[in-house]
This record gives sequence, C-alpha cells and structure tokens, in this order.
Amino acid sequence: MLRVGIDVGGTFTDLFAWDEEAAESDRVRTAKVLSTPNDPVIGFMNALSEAGIKPSEIGTIIHGTTIGTNALIERKYPEPALVTTAGFRDTLEIGRQRRRHLYDPYQVKSQPLISRSRRFTVSEKLGADGTTVKPLGRDEARRVAENIAKLGIKNVAIAFINSYVNGRHEQEMRDIILEVIPDARVALSSETRPKIRELGRFVTTAIRASLFPVVSDYFTRLEARLAEAGSTAPLFIVKSNGGMMRSSTAKERPEELIGSGPAGGVAAGGFLSTLLNTQNMIVTDVGGTSFEACLMENGRGLVTDEYELEWEMPIITPMLDIRSIGAGGGSIAWIDQGGSLRVGPQSAGADPGPACYGRGGTRPTVTDANLVLGRLNQTLSGKFQLDYDAAVTAINSIAEPLGLSVLDCAEGILEIVCENMAGAIRMVSTDRGRDPRDQTLVAFGGAGGLHAFNIARAAGINRILVPPFAGVACAFGATTMEVRHDLEATFYAPAAGLDSSKLTLAFNKLEQECNELLENDGIKSEQMTFERNALMRYIGQSYEVTTPVPSGDIDEAIVADVVDAFHREHKREYGVSSESFPVAFVTLRVTGYGQIAKPAASDLEASLGTNNQKGDEVKEQRKVYFGGQYYMVEVYDPAHLSSGQLIQGPAIIEQPDSEIVLPHHALAKIDKFGNIIITNDEKVDQYGKILVTTEEGVR
Repeated sequence: MLRVGIDVGGTFTDLFAWDEEAAESDRVRTAKVLSTPNDPVIGFMNALSEAGIKPSEIGTIIHGTTIGTNALIERKYPEPALVTTAGFRDTLEIGRQRRRHLYDPYQVKSQPLISRSRRFTVSEKLGADGTTVKPLGRDEARRVAENIAKLGIKNVAIAFINSYVNGRHEQEMRDIILEVIPDARVALSSETRPKIRELGRFVTTAIRASLFPVVSDYFTRLEARLAEAGSTAPLFIVKSNGGMMRSSTAKERPEELIGSGPAGGVAAGGFLSTLLNTQNMIVTDVGGTSFEACLMENGRGLVTDEYELEWEMPIITPMLDIRSIGAGGGSIAWIDQGGSLRVGPQSAGADPGPACYGRGGTRPTVTDANLVLGRLNQTLSGKFQLDYDAAVTAINSIAEPLGLSVLDCAEGILEIVCENMAGAIRMVSTDRGRDPRDQTLVAFGGAGGLHAFNIARAAGINRILVPPFAGVACAFGATTMEVRHDLEATFYAPAAGLDSSKLTLAFNKLEQECNELLENDGIKSEQMTFERNALMRYIGQSYEVTTPVPSGDIDEAIVADVVDAFHREHKREYGVSSESFPVAFVTLRVTGYGQIAKPAASDLEASLGTNNQKGDEVKEQRKVYFGGQYYMVEVYDPAHLSSGQLIQGPAIIEQPDSEIVLPHHALAKIDKFGNIIITNDEKVDQYGKILVTTEEGVR
C-alpha cells in the first residue's frame, strides 16, 4: 500500500508517494500540479491522477494545507461571536498597546479577527487562584446567547479572564449557549490553550472558533471525494508543530494548522539530518508565493511559544519557528514612489500566475526574471510551455522607467529577492543567537535551487544541501512524520520551596490527556513516547525559556537539576545567565509522539540515490546570463550523475520538479543519496567577507 504525502501550496500542489512493496525502481512517485485556489480538493485529486495513483491503492494519506492560514489572512471565514468578561470586550483590538513602527503617525492596526459588534460581555470574575470572585450572571448570559442566535452565528469563542486556572465559568456559558443554539460550535479558552496572558489566549481561541467551519467543510469534502474514488485510507493532517493528527482531530483543533504546509519541509530536514548526521541546518523553502526558513538543531526545528499571525495577534500554541515572507517565484516586481525597484510581497499566485505562464498575468515576477536570464527551462521540466516573449514584455514594463536593460533589470529582481530571503534566514539564526556560518542551508521548493547559492552567499552560509526530492520536499516530509500533540497548562511557582509532588501530578495529568489524543488518532500505547518541558523564567522577567524536564516522579534533586538546565538554556538563548536570581516555573508542556510506519533511510538510498545509469549526463547547453554577460553553460541530468562527481559553476542541474543554478564560484558534489552539496569557492576572510582577486593576488 502507498504512503502518500500531498502539500497544497499557493501556486503548486506537490505529491510524494512511497510504496515499500514495489520494486526499488518503482517505490517513489512524485507529481507537481497547479493548485486550484477556488477549491483545493480539485488540485489534490489532480496530483493523485498526475502520479498515476488510484485512491484504492493508498494505505495512508498525510496532507499539508494552508487553508487555515489563508482564511485568517484574507478574513474569509464565517465571523464568530466572542463572549468575554465585562471590561475585556476590546482586548483583541487593544492588544499590548505596542507600536509596530515607533515613529509612523499614520500606521493602522490590523483588522481584528472578530469585529466589535460580535463581541459580547457578561458579568463574572475568577481570582488568579481560580476561586470565584463574582459568579456568572446566568440571566445576563442567556440574553447574550439569544442575541448571538438572532445574528445567526453558529461558531462562538468564550474567553474569560483568569479562566486558564479554572474553566468552570466558561463551561457554564457554553451550556447556556448550547441550550439556545443547539448546533453551535463553541471554543473555550480554558480548553484551547489554558495559559496566562489573556491576549494570546483570546486570539488563539478566536482563531479556533473562526476556523471551525472552514476546516470542517474542507476536510469533510475531501474525505467524501476520496471515499467516492475508492479510498479507505486514514487522512492525517500536518500540524504546525512538525507532527500530524487525524482529520477528525484537526476539525476540533484547527488553530494547530497554522503553518501546516511548511512544517512538512522541516520534517524532511529532520530526515536528512538523521540520514547525513548533520546537526545544524537552516531549512528553506522557496515556493511560488512565499519563502520559509526554520533553524534546526539536533534534527529538530526550533519551536516558538508565541507566533504572530499579524502584528499584535499572537498564537500561543507551540509551533515550529518558521519565518515566512512574501518572496517566491510569483513575487511581483514593482517601482515604489521613490523610484526604487522592489520585489513582493504581492504575488501573482497560481491564477493568473507569472506573465510567462500565459494565463493572463502581465506584471513582472521572479519566475519571469529567471526565464529571461535563461536560468529556467522553457517547458518547466515538461509541465507546460513558458512564454518567453511575455516575460520580456513584463520585465520591460519596469526596466524602461528605471533606465535599465531587460537583462540587468531581471538580475536586479533576483538580487533583491535573494537579499529579502537572506533577511528571513537572519531572523531564525542571528536573532536567536546562532551564527549562520555554522549552518548548512537546505534548499527546498520548486524555486529553491534557482536561488540557493545567492541566498546562502548573502546570509554568509558556505554549505548548501539540495536533495533529489527538493521540488516536493514538504510532501516528502509529510511521509516521514510522527503523530504529535503538545499540551500545556499554567503552573506558576517559584522553584525555591516548590512542592515537587504537585509538579509530578501536573505533568501526569497532561500526559494522560495527551495519551487520549494519541489514542483518538489510532496510536497504540506501545507506539507512544512522551517528552516533558517547562517554560521558566527569572522572577520579574516577562518572557520564558523552554527547559527539558525528565520523565517519572519529580523530587527536590530533580527540581534543582531542572533549574541548572534553565540557566544553561537561558545562556544559550540570550548569552547571559545568573544563578543568584530566583527562578520560577510558569507553564508546563507535554509532547506526545505516536510512532507509525514510514520510509527507512536504507530504502530511500536505493530508491533516490545515485544509480550510475548509463547515459549522457549533460542534457544540453544553454545560454545563461550571469553578472552582466552571457555564458554557454552545461545542463546536467541528475539521473546520470554518479556519487562523488564534481560540477563547477556556471552550470545548471535539472531535477524533475526543480532546477539548480550554479553561478560562478559554486562547486557541487553528488553524494550516494543523490543529494547535491554546494559550496562557495570564493576566497573569504574570517568574518565571511569576500576577498577580491587582483593581478597582485588576493586582497
């Protein structure tokens, strides 16, 4: 039976399938088709058809999707109601009262997820210790429920102040709403993410309520379409934490799908880290619409506890620290009011797409620039014919006002977009105290190899890894994932004098809840493993550092060890620590993993690795524009490259779903798995600064 990963992106829908029962040469199937934004189900099924896969042949489907993220960004969801404590109606809008641009008097805050007319308050109050200060006014609560019913609203968020420590009042409010609106979908903040700091809790609960109908409708239609086509396979959904869950669970926890698609790429990076024993990597993905970057240590992507959907909209569910910017193949080049060339974040997307797609697009994009410079195959690796003349016309529309030739303007577009991408890499590396020079840049995405060398050069990275499945990496990564759930609860207590038995009980409770979620996803007890962490801080700080906690019963000695570990983690993250400052536990987290069958490294070596097929390794020669002049470069077929082979740039390697550009000073080496390892042979000093070669030597 096939294990199929499908990632639906803004421009392309990618598929990677693994059949362990097939012959070595037939175990892997891939496909890349245009996405269908109006109905992603169509693109999903088109990918299966393109790969020649019958749904009845599938044993497991793992699906990465941006449907939740897109719905939130575009505000395309049935707007829910919010019920909160009197006095907190405008928390979503007020935020933390921080300015995004300190000196811009004209800045406008983002539109709140729930408009003020749909936000209601009731009289109730719990103390910080969970005791009742003011009971819920039931008559008032019923009037609120009736007002929500009159508006025809079916999805409701309930977020009361201090409910993170006691959800009793929220549960009472839910009961009243269901009495009045029996078919309502209700999200409670005490169940969504019971953590301190009301803004993050309110926003995350609002997101769950907003996405209930969007996610449920999409997965229900997809499940029905697959069943009609003969599939009996379970449908798993990629989560933002780097794991996956059953579609039935995803319908109840849709806030955990933000960043679903890019998380597959991080999983692919984890697989490569284990396969190649490479510990420090920055995984990047260049798609048609966006660029994502995530730093990995010890085979796992770093996790953030507060990801901002937009300014002042924190999502407090644990997520991979993936930074995404509007930079991809479809990013539009334009001229700002000052007459400067800009690229993105606007994108041509899949419809109409870049001008060269011939689907009605007229504005110049990064893809058009690559085509004009000769760096892109004019048939897009056999998928469809690109329109070279349309690309030239589009680029010329901005080249002429800038006083540039079409070719120089196209090179300028690529330089700008690569610098933008390097900026995202700095956000996940230098901003977190990591030196990019210590990292390997892993290039994923259909356009990843086109720009990898220049991105790495701009970010100061000298080693690049492009795997054979780079063009469908997120879909591949999905097939390597484990079921994963992260559960958290506030547990504020100074470490000094802590009753360690209470800490044990709190962790045990979270593990039991995690166990139930894994069971609902079809995981047996022998397949489960659990990992504990505590979010800790020096007393008086306003941020926490994630610190590992051992499993089992916790005693005073273990608490002391955890505090020592916190000091080390704080120093690694921020460069300083102090054992003289008192430490406090703030939040506890349990991560539950469910192990399921997935491709083995040895099998993939046989299926994806270099096979030394006889044939011409050079497919053709192509005229490509680099640094102000044309060069005739050789275009290599990776199917005929052998392990250990070296390729000196300028050159191009054409993979089935992506293209790798090797400019001057790029040196590529092929390993036994078919990975392409690229290094920069430019002379640099100890600071990474490029040294110029002159007649007198290197300076």
